[in-house]
Amino acid sequence: MSLRRFAFFCLLASLSTFSGVSAARGQEKPPDQLRVLSREELDVVKVLTQQERAWNQANIEAYISAYKNSPDTLFMAGSINRGYAQIMEDYKHNYPTRESMGTLTFSDLEPHVIDDKVAVVLGKYHVDRSKKAGGSADGVFSCVLEKTDQGWKIVLSHTT
Repeated sequence: MSLRRFAFFCLLASLSTFSGVSAARGQEKPPDQLRVLSREELDVVKVLTQQERAWNQANIEAYISAYKNSPDTLFMAGSINRGYAQIMEDYKHNYPTRESMGTLTFSDLEPHVIDDKVAVVLGKYHVDRSKKAGGSADGVFSCVLEKTDQGWKIVLSHTT
């Protein structure tokens, strides 16, 4: 990706994530809630926007690649799934078709870089799909990310 395109993408991510309008409520956020994201925060947000894109292309492997490939990686949503391989298997089992996946939208992403190796992201998700495919779903999530040699990777994800 060219540097110009990457900079434009980061600007869009920053504006859509921390604009003055809350997409979830359609209300303006007070000016004291607006802030400019740091380079590290943008890099963390990029992990989630890449996941969103992969999901909407029905590419489970690309979606899961945002997770750290480790037996210690955790995914929590009603139960605790341990390890990258188990998370991959569960996603493939639970979302076998494009229709079952629907269209994913993340909103209100809130990155918090704790230090040079750890970050947390809070956010909301919406999955739009037909009733036959499972119906739409909404909720909130948090992710703990670790900065690895391959970039920021999710090591713990909790979805409700």
